[in-house]
Amino acid sequence: MKKKLPRFKSDKEAEEFVEQADLTEYDLSGMRPVRFEFQPKSERVNMRLPRLLLDAVRASAARAGIPYQRFIRQALEHALQRKRAPR
Repeated sequence: MKKKLPRFKSDKEAEEFVEQADLTEYDLSGMRPVRFEFQPKSERVNMRLPRLLLDAVRASAARAGIPYQRFIRQALEHALQRKRAPR
C-alpha cells in the first residue's frame, strides 16, 4: 500500500519534500493537472448569459475545482486552439 501525501503549510515545505522524497512510494492517483496563468488579465468582458447556462458553467467549474471565470477563459482558449489546429 502506498503512502498518502502529507499536507504542507507552505510552498517551501512542499519544495523541500519533493527534493528529498521518493515519490514512487506515494499514492498520486488523486492528483490532477494544474494550469498556471502567468499573463496579466488587463481587459474586461461583460456578457449576459441565460441563467441555466451560467448555472451549468458554475457547476462544471466547481467539479473542475476552479473559479467559474477561469473555467470560461480556459474554454475560450481551448476553442481557439482547436480552431487553429491543422485538420
